[in-house]
Amino acid sequence: MPREALPYVVELCHSEAQLRAACRVREASYGHHLAAVSSIWSEPDALDRDIDTAVFVAIRKADAEPIGTVRLTTNARRATQVERAAAVPDSIREGLMAEVTRLAIVPDNEDPTVRLSLVKVSYLYALAHQVQWLVIGARSEGLVRQYRRLGFTDIGDGKKIEFPHAGNMEHWVLAFDVMCAERNWHALRHPFYNYMARTFHPDLHISPRPMAEAEPVAHRA
Repeated sequence: MPREALPYVVELCHSEAQLRAACRVREASYGHHLAAVSSIWSEPDALDRDIDTAVFVAIRKADAEPIGTVRLTTNARRATQVERAAAVPDSIREGLMAEVTRLAIVPDNEDPTVRLSLVKVSYLYALAHQVQWLVIGARSEGLVRQYRRLGFTDIGDGKKIEFPHAGNMEHWVLAFDVMCAERNWHALRHPFYNYMARTFHPDLHISPRPMAEAEPVAHRA
């Protein structure tokens, strides 16, 4: 399997500094597009610290600046936010599923791999924790197209749903079959197959690194 280093690391947040770095990305991203409601994402919320939640943050190696983030919350103990807002099919919600939220990238980021890497760590984390489905909301048709390219499918009959947990903005709801993903990518000769499934990225971490190794990045973030 080819090995590819990236100009950033993606860490599973396990410190307050890392979590606040993720929030800075959220505020910068949503403030750029949605200035009226950007304050919703400027501070960590209760779900960020929930036992069934994982928050990842991408940190640029050159200057230790946070450039991307994503959050996953499973329904292991209670219904997720998207389940409370939309009619998620029984075939999805009755298994272990994870809602993907707070996927954000800083506006001045010029590296097209950051979003793909955040999706890859979400996929790898889901595989490692036996999550069968990833469910995500997309507020624009452009985002819907991006997620469909990755293998997400619409589960809301093409209708937008109001998300109370996202400033009451309307979203399309899409789902991703984790367990069948690699097989589907291979069968379709998907352009992202090699990146997602056939390349080892040592800078993507789905579990906390030892503090002696991880603390310098967390401190500077």
